[in-house]
Parts: sequence; structure tokens; C-alpha cells
Amino acid sequence: MSNLIKLFTTVLLLVTAISFAQQRPEAKKIKISGKIFEKGTDFPLEYATVVFENANKQGALSGSVTDMNGEFSFEVNAGTYNVRFEYISFKTVEIKNRTFSEDTNFGTLFLEADIAQLEGVELIAERSTVEIKLDKRVYNVGKDMMVKGGTVSDVLDNVPSVTVDAEGNVALRGNENVKILIDGRPSGLAGLNIADALKLLPADAVEKVEVITNPSARYDAEGGGGIINIVLRKGKANGLNGSIILSAGDPETYGVSSSINKKSDTYNLFSNFGYNYRNNPGNSLTDAEYFNPDGTTSQFINERRTNNRLREGYNMNFGIDLNLTESLTWTNALTFRENRGHNPNNVFFYNFDALKNPTFVRNRLNDERSEDFSIEYASNFVKKFKKDDHVLTLDIAVSSNRDNENSVITDQVIGDPTTLFSETTLNNQKQQRNLIQSDYVLPIGKDSRFEAGYRGSFLESLTEFEIQPASPYSNTLEYNEYVNALYMQYGSKINKFSYFFGLRFEDSNIDVNSFTSNSFNNKKYNNLFPSATLNYEFSESSSMSLSYSKRINRPRGRFLNPFSSYSSNINIFQGNPDLDPSLTDAIDLGYLKRWDKLTFNTSAYINITNDSFQFIRKESGLFVNGVPVIVSTPINLANEYRAGFEFNLNYTPYKWWRLNGNFNFFRNETQGTFTYLNYLDEVVTQNFDNVALTWFARINSKVTLPYKIDWQANATYNAPQTNAQGRSLGVASMNMAFSKDVLKDKGTIALNVSDLFNSRKRIMETNIPNIVNSYSEMQWRERQIMLSFTYRFNRQKNERDRQPRRDDNGGDGDFMG
Repeated sequence: MSNLIKLFTTVLLLVTAISFAQQRPEAKKIKISGKIFEKGTDFPLEYATVVFENANKQGALSGSVTDMNGEFSFEVNAGTYNVRFEYISFKTVEIKNRTFSEDTNFGTLFLEADIAQLEGVELIAERSTVEIKLDKRVYNVGKDMMVKGGTVSDVLDNVPSVTVDAEGNVALRGNENVKILIDGRPSGLAGLNIADALKLLPADAVEKVEVITNPSARYDAEGGGGIINIVLRKGKANGLNGSIILSAGDPETYGVSSSINKKSDTYNLFSNFGYNYRNNPGNSLTDAEYFNPDGTTSQFINERRTNNRLREGYNMNFGIDLNLTESLTWTNALTFRENRGHNPNNVFFYNFDALKNPTFVRNRLNDERSEDFSIEYASNFVKKFKKDDHVLTLDIAVSSNRDNENSVITDQVIGDPTTLFSETTLNNQKQQRNLIQSDYVLPIGKDSRFEAGYRGSFLESLTEFEIQPASPYSNTLEYNEYVNALYMQYGSKINKFSYFFGLRFEDSNIDVNSFTSNSFNNKKYNNLFPSATLNYEFSESSSMSLSYSKRINRPRGRFLNPFSSYSSNINIFQGNPDLDPSLTDAIDLGYLKRWDKLTFNTSAYINITNDSFQFIRKESGLFVNGVPVIVSTPINLANEYRAGFEFNLNYTPYKWWRLNGNFNFFRNETQGTFTYLNYLDEVVTQNFDNVALTWFARINSKVTLPYKIDWQANATYNAPQTNAQGRSLGVASMNMAFSKDVLKDKGTIALNVSDLFNSRKRIMETNIPNIVNSYSEMQWRERQIMLSFTYRFNRQKNERDRQPRRDDNGGDGDFMG
């Protein structure tokens, strides 16, 4: 840790000294240049430090840091200096009392790894699994043993402030209205159902996850709860290098993935390949008591379900960065993903009369098979101008997604062959997405910046659902979404105070057409989305921010499709094609404090949403063997008020022990009523006024044991939460993993257990007066044990990214640091 502090202090002094030196033009300026490489590998060392300390004035520093090619170049006043060439975990090269009177090129210097510091430096170079910043959290996937061999859903379930429920739905600070991006943009690889897509993408393809709770105007306005950006891996080290990961687990799971890249001064070839086979057995139960219209009990039904979700698939990504000139880079990437699935869904309905006497048992087997294929081409131009951070970017992405499912459903009363009934279903979906965006960043003066940009997102999708024999649930749905957006924002810094104001305009044209029911809905609207961020730095280690943004959440996919699930014919999920978008005003007050061993970030937030989506359950008027069919569907309610606070912390009490934790408490209030006609043509009004208080917490611990064995464990608890028609119960779960480096640190063996106590479930209690009371448990995936082996060639274990990240919409990182 002391080495890291020393580096940061040195860089700070360099910046101060350079700024001061720029105010003294009368001194003779000379140019200092050269390269710094690693001895033995000839890899360039990015961010290596060159320090020029005036030999006649102690503490007067000049210098620079190396770029991604290991090169440095800067100006100093002619004079006598003590020179140091430094890099964390490498031996420092020093030159004492050397006089420099003219331009000097040091050529190529080679720094040698300091073996005596490796143990401590590994922890520094590796950094924390979670990096806390004032406006976002960055989760480094490569450091997390928990997700080896898993999926992106597993990755997100380990990210601070993020939860993934038993069905794969993602929430940020308890809010499911979250926008998920892949490499900073909406990706066609996610298809129509982002929750399902995340279960298919391998965790090994992900480099990091960025969580932005209150985005600025340069980000897409979609997602009332914030933005989650999934950044895929891309090699950056010179030469040919890469890694390969083999994994196997129980229940039967195995896979192989690789990341290979070849880089030179003029290009960078990168690729990712992956194959996986996964068996994700799950189960659920529902115990329901049904009532007569007068409120007396009519019958009981206990539903037991088992799933064997078998998935086999591959993913491939190829790309190239071309350095056309020193200031112009052109990147092209092509990505494929294909998966095949088999999910025998077996349901038993145990029926009882009003006195709990057994009457009959019905079995329903839904033998589902699926195939999906996605392809995406993306192109990116980056033009850098002479002034630092003066950048123009252009992005183009074209993607196509196809997802076909078919099921054979058999249904009969056990012991009575005459009741055998068979159905087949087809659910074919296809999607085309085109995206074009351009972003311009102009620094103004020393501490100001102007940004502007355009984004056009054009989505067309078609879903065909058919049941044979003919069924009222068959449907063909077309969804087209065309959104054009313009934004601009300006920010500046005055001493310790900085601000950023932005405005985004989005024009939306959306068609939701149900051809089967001849229902055609066109929604045209445009919105202004202002944003503002105020920040004050109390010191280098302490700062506070206040931010505001307006957000939108457009319904898509299963929310709109009048029919999307038929595994149970008495508990049906139906979308609502007439859903309107909801608008959210988000306010966030945050505070960040850093100590030597501890980083602490806390925030209080308020989200006010109009026309929020809520799920209601009602009788459909249909009956199966005398049992009423209950439909779950989303509707727009009047208002939702969400307020809460959270804190995140990283703590390193010792070099061998790191902790990070997240706690979130929130209050959610809904106000609204829903009125419908039941099958008896009676008006039924449901009051959805409700106040829910809940919280969740997660803690992650990583310990380096003797013999360099790493042990990682995390625990999560989701507290109970009430809603207008019932409540969800509290659920605790735990994961654990071990890893050991082998083959002179070129290989790593990891063993992880997901859901150690097999306790991760969604537990619900539902009460619809005079209709049904029910208790349900749903476990999407049972406990899983995974063993993986990683081998790296020409790549160090803790090799850093050697290229600045580009934010969504073209930003190069946080404004004002």
C-alpha cells in the first residue's frame, strides 16, 4: 500500500510542478523522451513514472508517465537533476546529479521485476474486485473466483447495489427499471429478453461491470433505476498473448473459453471464443387455496414443478483496432452467439376438496426445445485532436437475433388414460437492431469541457406464438421502436467545486401491433431529459456530490406480448400491449471518503415515477377442470415513490485480507387502483396503495492463505418486502471459492460453490380476496460446484488494461477525475 501511496503522491507532485513550470517561460526548455519496457518480456510498461527532481531545490519535481506503448515525452527547464524511472513491483533505476542542457532521448530502458516485493505488489496491482468512485462502481470480473465457469447473471449477482432474482430479473438498488448495456450500447446479442440472454452469455467473456446510479445526459435516457454497462474482454498487450479457461461442474456442466490477441504498433487483433454445456436443474412449488364467490373455500391445489434446463452453445468474437494515423483509430468487431436448449418442465397438480381430502392428481409435462442465434457487427472511429481530451467518435452497430422455441405439452389425470390431452406450442422471435451514434468532446480552457452528440436506435422485432389445437392464447406481435436523440452538456471546475449540466432530447416512434387480435397501437412522443451534477472536494480523499436526472422506462418483450408462457395452464403470464412508458425523476446525494485501508461511499436517493409498471393477478374467466385460470399481467399505476440510502465500502485490514460490502435500505410507496370486469360481468376494483420497507446486504471477503491459496466467500441477504397483493419473504444465500496459482503463475486452478446452502429462492405469499390465497417457492437453479483451470501465455496474471476505457456515448471517463 505504501508503494501505491508513493506513486499517487509523486504523480500529484508532478502535475503541480508541471503547472508551476508552465508559468515561467523565461527558462530554457528542453525535451526529454524515451521508452520503458519490462526486462525479459519486452512488454511496454504503461503508467511507468519518470521523475526529474531538481538537485538544487529539494521537492521541485518534473516528469511524466508512459503511454500504452511505454513511451514518454515531456519538457523541463535545463538544469541538474536526480532522475528516477519507477513502476510498481519493479526495481527503480536512478541517475544522480546529471546536468541536462539540450534535448535528451534515453532510448529504451528496461526495468526488472522486484522479486522481494511481489507478494505485496500483487495485491496492489490486482486492486480491489470492486472499485468505488463517487458516481459509479466498477466491478472487475477477472478478480472474482466466484463466477469462474458461470454466466453473466452470476456476475451481476455479485455486483454491489445489484440483485438478480430467482428468475434472472436484474434490479439496481431494488429497482428493476434498469438499462443494461454491453460495451456501452444496447446490444442485439441480448435479444428480446435480457434476463434470458444474461443466463447464456459466459462470465469469462466479461472484463468488468460498471454501475451508474444517476447517469448524465450523454447516456441513454432509458432505465429509471440507472445503467449497468457490461464491458467485454479485449486484449491490449503487445505481441501474441492470451488465455484459455477449462471448466467442469456438478450438476453436469463443462465449458472452454479463450481470449487471444496479437498487437503491434499499427494494429491490435483480438478474439474471444467459448463453448459451454450447462445443466441447470430447478424447481418450484405453489400451495393455493381457492374460494367461492361468498368467500368459503372451494378447493386446494398443491403444484410441484421440476425443470432441467439443458443449454449448449458457443460464442465467438473477432475484432481489429487499426491505427490509421497517430490520431485516428478504426475498430471493427464481429460477434456470433448460438445456443440450443432442452427444458423438460414437469408439473404435478395435487387436488383436494374443501376439507383437504385428496381428489385427484394431474400431471402436465411441457417438453420445451429452443434454438437462438445472434450476430452483431460494430464499427468505431476515434479521432483525437492535438489538445488532450479533444475527441470525435463515430459508432455504427448492426445486429440480428433469432430465438425459436417449440414445446410438446401432455396433460392427464393420473390413472385415467381417457383424460390424456396433448398440445404443441411454437414461439418464434426475431429482432433487427441498427444503431448509429456520434459524440464530440471539446475541452475549454484548463478546467472546462463541452460535449455534444447524436444517437439513433432503430429496433424491429416480430414474435409469433401459436398453440395447436387452436387456442385463444395464440398471437403474432410486432414491435418496432425508433428513437432519435440529441444531447449537449457543459462542465467546469472552480477551485474545489465542479459542476456538469446537460440536456438530452429523445424523439420516440413506437408500434405495438397484435395481428391476431387486430390491435394496432402507435405511440409517438418526445421528451426532454435534463441532468445536473454538483461536486465539492473537501480534500484529495473526501468529496460530495448532488445529482439529478430525468429517466424513461419503455416496456418491451414479455411486458407487451399478450402471451409468453404456457408451462402452467392455470397460472398464466400475459403481457399488456397497451403499456405506456414510465418517467422517473431521480435525485442522488453522495459522499466518498478514502483512507489508507478503507474506501467508503454512501448515498441517499429519491426516485419519483409516474405510470410505473406493476404486476396484478386476476381471474381470466376461464376454467380448467373447474379451476379458475389466474392471469398475471403488468399495468400502469399512477405513482411510485422510492427513497432510500446505501453504503459501499472496500477495506483492506491486511495485505492478505480484503473486504467489500454493500448495504441498501429503501422505502417504496405505490398509489393507484385497478378496475376490471370479471367473468360474471361484475366490476372489480383493486386498491394498490401500498408502502413497503425492505433492505438487502452483501459482504465479500478475500483472504490469501498459506501457500498462496486464495479463499473468497460472499453472503447475501434480501429482507422481506410487502406488495399490494402479498409479500416476498427474506432469503439468505452464500457462495465460496478457492484458487491456487500453478506453473510459475501461468496457470490458476479455482474451485467455487454457488449457493452453498441451496437456499437461494424466491418465496412469495399472495392474497387476492375471494379468489385465491397462495404460497410459492421458486428456485431457478440448484446449488452448483465448478472446477476451472486457467492458463495464460505471454500474459501476466495481473496485467493491466493498457488502453483508456471509452464510456458510453464517447466519454473518456469521469469528468474532472
